[in-house]
This record gives sequence, C-alpha cells and structure tokens, in this order.
Amino acid sequence: MPLTVRVWSLGKVFLLAGALVATFFAFALVGMRVALRTREVEVPNLVGTPVDQASQVAAHLSLAIRADPNPRPDEKIPAGRVLLQDPPAGAEVRQQRTIRVWVSAGPRSTTLPSLVGQSDRAARLRVGEDGFEMAAVSEFRSADYQPDAVVSQDPAPGSRAPRVSLLVNRGDHTATYVMPDLVGVNGEGAAEVLRPFGFRVSIVGSQPRQGVPAGTVVRHQPASGFPVGPSDAISLEVSR
Repeated sequence: MPLTVRVWSLGKVFLLAGALVATFFAFALVGMRVALRTREVEVPNLVGTPVDQASQVAAHLSLAIRADPNPRPDEKIPAGRVLLQDPPAGAEVRQQRTIRVWVSAGPRSTTLPSLVGQSDRAARLRVGEDGFEMAAVSEFRSADYQPDAVVSQDPAPGSRAPRVSLLVNRGDHTATYVMPDLVGVNGEGAAEVLRPFGFRVSIVGSQPRQGVPAGTVVRHQPASGFPVGPSDAISLEVSR
C-alpha cells in the first residue's frame, strides 16, 4: 500500500477517534448539567403559612426550615405563621438547602393594661413589654397608699392609646428608717426586700473580693445607721 494511502487512512482513524472523544465529553457535560439541574428546586412561598405546614411543604421538596427564635409583631400576619423567608419564593436552590423563616407574633396589644396598684418599676416594665410609651410620671407623698405604688393612670385601662402617664406615691415624707448594715448579704436579695418599702435600690458596681461569694454587698450608700425615707436612693456595691 502506498505511503500516502496509509497516512490518509491513519488520519481518518485519528479523526474518527477525536470525534468520538469529543462526543463523549459533550454528552458527559450535558449529563452532568442535567443531573445537577434535577437536584435544584424552586423555593415555595411560605409567607402566611403556619410553621408546621411550612415545614411539611419544604420537606416535600427535600428542603429544611429553620425558624428564628424571636417572633416579630405584625398587624397583618396572624401569630404562629411565617412572616418572612430567605431565600425568597421562586428562587432556585439545591435540595437539602435550609430556608430561614421569621415567625409572626401577631398584632401588638392595642389596649392599655391596668397598672394601678403595681410598683413604679413593675409598671414601667409592663408598659415597655406591651409596646407602649411612657408619657410622664408624676409623684406625690401620702400615707394612704403603698410607697412606690401607682395610684392612677391616664388614659384609663382598656383605652386605645400609644402612651400612658402614671401618678406614683413616693410615701409619707415623715416616715424614716435607720439604714441597716447590708455588708455581707446578697445584693439582689437585699434589693428585693427593700424595694416594696419604696426605696430605690440599685447595684451600681462590682469589684473582685477574694473569698467573698459573687453578688455579696461589700459597700453601700447611705452607710448603716443613717436615716433613710421612702423613695430615697440606696446604692449597693457587690463582689464579683
């Protein structure tokens, strides 16, 4: 066989082999893309859906749900339902992906609670927790009511208003006590005992004390033996 014929035949073999290899890689690439594509799913719209139902919908698509532990108030979405989600509905994601959701706590309370009879501190906490604002706090002194107690509020309980004003009794001005020696006692425990009598007790600092349990009073102002009255401030310094 002439040399040119043999070279031409060998060239056709290499050409055919190259074509087969190219075809193989092309089909492999397409196959991989199809395989990857089949593992992608479209994120469903979970907003407004109860959390349990949202978990079932996600699990059906091989997705997972992770709810934020802090519910958010919302005027439109009822409590216990999905308020927000990430990724958003319609996004293409791989299976086994986790969808983060935020849950609605429902509408904020719109009616003022009854604060009369509560301590000033407890009333302030309740106002903040319910989403209202403190407009003003007026004070007076009388022996007819408990010291540091809310005597009246404006607007009245049950009213629809964004803020409230309080009238607080600071106790009879003539009532006096002798400041006890609190060094060596638990600071939080001492504060809980004194506050119902109208004293404004606060822990203002801490310092290391070897051999002294944490939270133990090491200094206080006023010092023991001094006269104190309702509504007076008492500062405690404790160990840490």
